[in-house]
Amino acid sequence: MLYIVGIGSGSPDGMTAEAFNAVKACPLIVGYTVYCDLLRPLFPEKSFRTTGMRQEKERVIFALEQAACGLDTALICSGDAGVYGMAALAYELAENYPGAQIKVIAGVTAALSGAALLGSPLTNDLAVISLSDLLTPWDIIEKRLECAAAADLVTVLYNPMSHKRTDNLRKACEKFLKYRSADTPCGLASNIGREGESSRILPLGELKDTVVDMFTTVFIGNSVTLVIGGKLVTPRGYRL
Repeated sequence: MLYIVGIGSGSPDGMTAEAFNAVKACPLIVGYTVYCDLLRPLFPEKSFRTTGMRQEKERVIFALEQAACGLDTALICSGDAGVYGMAALAYELAENYPGAQIKVIAGVTAALSGAALLGSPLTNDLAVISLSDLLTPWDIIEKRLECAAAADLVTVLYNPMSHKRTDNLRKACEKFLKYRSADTPCGLASNIGREGESSRILPLGELKDTVVDMFTTVFIGNSVTLVIGGKLVTPRGYRL
C-alpha cells in the first residue's frame, strides 16, 4: 500500500492522528529532504528515501515501485497531500504500477494552520492561489488573481516569493489594489508549527512592498475583514 500523507507542519502537534499512525505503520518513508528531516526525530527506526526540489516525479515513481513490490510506503508532503502535493501525480503515474494501491491521508494545509495563527480570516468564501510559475504559466496565475480580487474573496497565497521570483507578490497585490482599499487587513504566517514561527498583520498597501520567503503564507482580506483584538477576522455575517 502507498500511503500519501499530508504531515501538516511536520511537528507532532501539526499532524493529524491518522497521518501519524499511517507513517508509523510504514517501514519506508519517501519525501522531499526537508520534510523527511522533520520526521526523522519522530521515527528514528524508519528507512528514509529523500530527493531534492524538482525531483517530484522520481520520488513518486520510487514510492510506487516499492508499494507495487508489497512494501507499505509513506510518501509524505507538507500540509495536505492533495493541496499542491504529490497525490495527483501519484494517481497519474499509478497505471504503470498496477500492484500499488493508493490511500491518501489528509493533512492540515498552511491556509488552515496559518489562519489559526492569525485569528479567523477564512470564515467566509475564499481562494487559494500559488504564485509559483514553475508548473503554472504566469498569465494563468494573473487571471486567477484578477478573478479572486474582483469576487471579493479572502485569498491565501502560497509560494509568494523566492530568490528568482522577487516581484510576484508585488504584482499580486497590485491586482487586489484595483478592487480593494490599501487599508485592507492582510496577514503573514511564517514557519507555521516550526522553530521560528511568527505572524504579522499589515495593510494591503504595505504588503505590496514587503519581502517574504517560501516558508511564508500570505492572507489578503476581503472588504469586510477586520482586525479584532490584534487578530485577523473575516465575519461570517451573523446578526449580533
